[in-house]
Amino acid sequence: MKPDTPHHPAPADAAARKAVPPVVCYPVESLPQPDLAALQAARAGWRKTAEVLVPPRDARCFTVPAGHFLRITSVGGPQVGDLNLWNAADLSERFYSGKTRALHGTHLSTGDRMWSSFPTLRPLATITDDSLDWYGFDAFGLSVHDVIGTRCDPYTNTLLTGGQYHHCCHSNLTRALAAATGLPLHQAETHVHDVLNVFMCTGFSRQTGQYLMKASPVRPGDYLEFFAEIDLLGGLSACPGGDCSSEHSSDTAACHPLRIEVFAPQSPPAGWVSPQRNSYDRSHGSR
Repeated sequence: MKPDTPHHPAPADAAARKAVPPVVCYPVESLPQPDLAALQAARAGWRKTAEVLVPPRDARCFTVPAGHFLRITSVGGPQVGDLNLWNAADLSERFYSGKTRALHGTHLSTGDRMWSSFPTLRPLATITDDSLDWYGFDAFGLSVHDVIGTRCDPYTNTLLTGGQYHHCCHSNLTRALAAATGLPLHQAETHVHDVLNVFMCTGFSRQTGQYLMKASPVRPGDYLEFFAEIDLLGGLSACPGGDCSSEHSSDTAACHPLRIEVFAPQSPPAGWVSPQRNSYDRSHGSR
């Protein structure tokens, strides 16, 4: 945390230095844009092929074939979820929240993409609908579906409280991935990664820079929907913080299930082609 009183006096040109206008780090105008009209039109007549109910304070894995749709829906009461995505054929290719944040911003909504890790760096999924898109940014500077938090985990919980808690989202996702793949827990854990915080309402304090959360505006029936750009294995944890109005890693917060549905369109979206791996030659200047 930054000190309330700086240890060093401001230089004479401090105001001028602070007044330098910022620029966008990664202008994305050159990125190919998803054809949202084609994606949304492909939903007409779709057929549900799978449904998974994620129990409160637990996680489940699921698969989504390339060209299918995934919908995560709130059921029973306000609840946030922590989402991991992997290439179904190669767990080393996984969701890269940091690069997704750099490209699209701190919070995701319709038209944004979830990008994969190096060296592939390609879209894993595209958000096609978001029933909470009306929320925008509130008066506190907070919004929903963030890629700034990591995931609640037992290590930080032990660091801060000294206790042992096993139903943090990190542990939930570890158990779910181990069950889905047959990997031992300690190997599965290495593949669990920073998440998309589905339905979570978050931001940063302008005074201290600390990560903030508040009660999610999600209500039963609200959903976030994705289009799978490649064959995906997903993991979703119904966070033990419930709507995250007060704390993580809680046995007392009101928690509810989350519903996962997978839909197959009657035909692929017009013009859609599954994205190829990133074309960088990986020479890293050695040639």
